[in-house]
Amino acid sequence: MSQLSITTTQNVNINFNTATVGERILAALIDLVIKACYITFVYYIIIEETGLSDYLRDINQWSAMAISSLLFLPVMFYSIVLESLMDGQTVGKKLMKMRVIKLDGYQAGFGDYLIRWLFRPLEIVYFMVVVGIIALVATKKTQRLGDMAAGTGIISLKNDVTIDHTILREVGGDYVPTYPLVIKLTDNDVRIIKETLDSSRRAADFATLQRLQSKVEAVTGIKSTSKNSLDFIDTIIKDYNYYTQNM
Repeated sequence: MSQLSITTTQNVNINFNTATVGERILAALIDLVIKACYITFVYYIIIEETGLSDYLRDINQWSAMAISSLLFLPVMFYSIVLESLMDGQTVGKKLMKMRVIKLDGYQAGFGDYLIRWLFRPLEIVYFMVVVGIIALVATKKTQRLGDMAAGTGIISLKNDVTIDHTILREVGGDYVPTYPLVIKLTDNDVRIIKETLDSSRRAADFATLQRLQSKVEAVTGIKSTSKNSLDFIDTIIKDYNYYTQNM
């Protein structure tokens, strides 16, 4: 399994396992089955059983096409809608434990999902299917053409991680938070802070910890009352977990 390396805005390298070609194909097949089930439901239950088919035959061709297209819109926009609502996942990707991410370390957004969606029809037309498969196999980051255009990749979430590798910290029921303004941060911010803390602690890089403290203070407006940068960052992570777990 190849890896995708991302350098965060805090200059921390994070390695993810990329989803394999087989995993991506299985996820696509799951999504295809869901689409097929919806099409079958619409055709046999909504169109045939309700008599809508007779109505469509009686009206002009353009009107019939417009109504049919409206009924099948969920299939057309399936991937872009779900990826936008589920943070880079469709049902197939979720079941296969995969997610779309940006290669620059930022959260993928609607624009990125839109580019991937726009390239999808091109990748299923005649010889482009072969080109798409070759791209998946040949690229180190297992990218299809839409991924290359959007600057995205698909990572596997099946990594063997423990709670120490995440932003999660155990905080007891009697824990008293120190910095309420920590809620200005996002999960991604705290993940980067945690990664920087871990790497700096391993390298005894206290200068980086001091810069990280200054950055957190500038972004949140927090003024440290901790005894040192290490204690401050550790408290920030605990406070964030306390507030997010109790919101």
